[in-house]
Order: sequence, then structure tokens, then C-alpha cells
Amino acid sequence: MQYRPLGKTGIKVSPYCLGAMMFGKLANSDHDECIGMIHKALDAGINFIDTADAYSRGESEEIVGKALKGRRDNVVLATKAHLPMGDDPNQQGNSRRWLTRAVEDSLRRLQTDYIDLYQVHRPAPDTDIEETLSVLTDLMRAGKVRAIGASTFPASDIVEAQWVAERRGLARFRTEQPPYSILNRSIEREVLPACQRYGMGVMAWSPLAKGMLTGKYRKGEATPDSLRAKFFPNAMSDEASLGKVEQLIPLAESAGLSLMHMALAFVVAHPAVTSAIIGPRTPEHLEGLLAGAGVVLDDELLDRIDAIVPPGTDIAPLERAAYIPPALTQAALRRRPIADRAASVAASE
Repeated sequence: MQYRPLGKTGIKVSPYCLGAMMFGKLANSDHDECIGMIHKALDAGINFIDTADAYSRGESEEIVGKALKGRRDNVVLATKAHLPMGDDPNQQGNSRRWLTRAVEDSLRRLQTDYIDLYQVHRPAPDTDIEETLSVLTDLMRAGKVRAIGASTFPASDIVEAQWVAERRGLARFRTEQPPYSILNRSIEREVLPACQRYGMGVMAWSPLAKGMLTGKYRKGEATPDSLRAKFFPNAMSDEASLGKVEQLIPLAESAGLSLMHMALAFVVAHPAVTSAIIGPRTPEHLEGLLAGAGVVLDDELLDRIDAIVPPGTDIAPLERAAYIPPALTQAALRRRPIADRAASVAASE
């Protein structure tokens, strides 16, 4: 395994990061089987594990904690907070009040004294970024967190967080965790260049476009009865995505590769990307993913992928997973009050 620097943290991690979202009642509730997968990944050379408090409401963290007994010192452990962990409106978000409690809960579930990388799972427009960076800085000074990062932040938010950290003398985000795959390339426009500018490590989630790039989903064929098809029905039957898959499969075959291995190798080939997050649900899934760990794509093959899905473009919908700014979901945030509009019209007459 060739280890890579995680941004400017000085930490070295594997190009595959084991994602633990599928561990727990969400997908695989067999703790022993999940623990076995974690051990298999570690034995294969993966030293990077990513989870979150919200994955199966803490159960994923509990499984990871049990699996790392006796092996904790050799693992770079990452987790996240932000998503709701209860019905109380304050049991979520990026406030000092919540993150102070959330980190203690994660430490308990993970059975560890420290978290190597503590990430904000999504932006929180209702919370001043200085508030968030301030509490994360305190957690680092207390020794509970080694480094901090963000997930699915727009480029403008990444830059603002860096500026605020510099002006206020606070710890800064050292990593970003965005969606990135052959079918989702929009982050190549601004997010990845911003991360490179600030020396941030990048862990790409959904490198297989929610499973679309496994080759199991084909145009003109019935959608498999899978967990992902139930969670993301529109994404897994998207005609544009399926059309691109039909072009990518023969390209991979011509290179002697499976579509899945070509897709993972594509993600880790980008110079801004540190690791691709793989999220197996079963031991068979994990074995298939690990089999492609040594694949390297040449420039000719990358050029042919670019010809099918142009750089900087999104094909696959990020259904139920991407960050959508509130102004796009709440009409009131993009419309002046009627009285103001009427006053404006009257003033112009």
C-alpha cells in the first residue's frame, strides 16, 4: 500500500479509506461480520477509517470502536458531527453547544481518548463559522481531536473558513470530504482547486456514484432489488447516468479492467484527492473493492474517460445526499416580501 499525506497534517493515510456508513442497522446489523470486514481492510493495508455519529444513530461508531480494540494506535480514525441525533432541535448542527456534546458521545462510542480527524458533516448557514472553528480549536487544545475537516462544503464556504481561521487565530480545516466520481465531476471546477490552494487533504465519498459504477445497473435492464435502489430510486434509474455507464463499460473492458476498479482508480488519480472512501456492506463487496487497490490508469485511458464525461460536469443526481443551500429549498429566502416589492415598484414610477 502506497501511503499519502493527508493534506499538510503530517498524517499518512492509504489511498482507500474504509467508510463505515453501511455498518449498523442502516445496512448490516451483524456486528461480528462488520468487525471482520474492518479487520480484513486493516490487514490489507488500509489504515484510514471514516464514520459519523449519524450513521445508524451511533451504531456504526460503536462497531468501529469494538473492532479497533488493540489496534487503535495504527489507525487514522475519522468521524463527523452535524446531522440530527435526536428530536431536540439543538441535537444537531455546528454550534458550540452541540459539538461539545457530540464529540464526547463519539469518543465514548468509539472507545478512544482522541479522534484523529473530526469533521463537520455539512455546512450550517445559521451558525457563524467562527463559532464552529472556535469550539473545534478548543477540542484540539484539549487533546480530544488531532485535526479538523469539513464535508460537502461549497468552495466559497471552504475559502471563508480558511480566512476566518487566519484572521481569528483559530485552527483551520485541514481536509474536505466531497462527492466525486466519473459521473460527478463538478468539484473539479472550484472545490478541488480551493483545497489544493490551502493544502487540504481530500477524501472523496461516493466514488462509485452510489453504486452506479459497479456495473450492476444497466440501461434497458430491470433495476436490481438493492439497498441503494431503495434509498436512491431516482439516481439508480437515471437515464443519463445509465447511458454513460454503457459507454464506460466497454472502455474499462478494453483496458482489461472492471468498471468498478476503473472508477476507483479514476478518483485517486486526481492530484488533489488523498483517498477514495469505499463503503462495503458485505465481505464480498469488500473483497471486490480491495482487488482493485493496485490499479493505475494511464493518460490515454483518462483522456477517453474525459471524452465520455467532460471534466467539471455532473451527470448523476446526488439524490438525498448532496448539500443544497437553503436559498434553493426555501422560496422565502429568494423572494423579497410583497410589501417591499410593491414599494420598489411605486418608487420607480
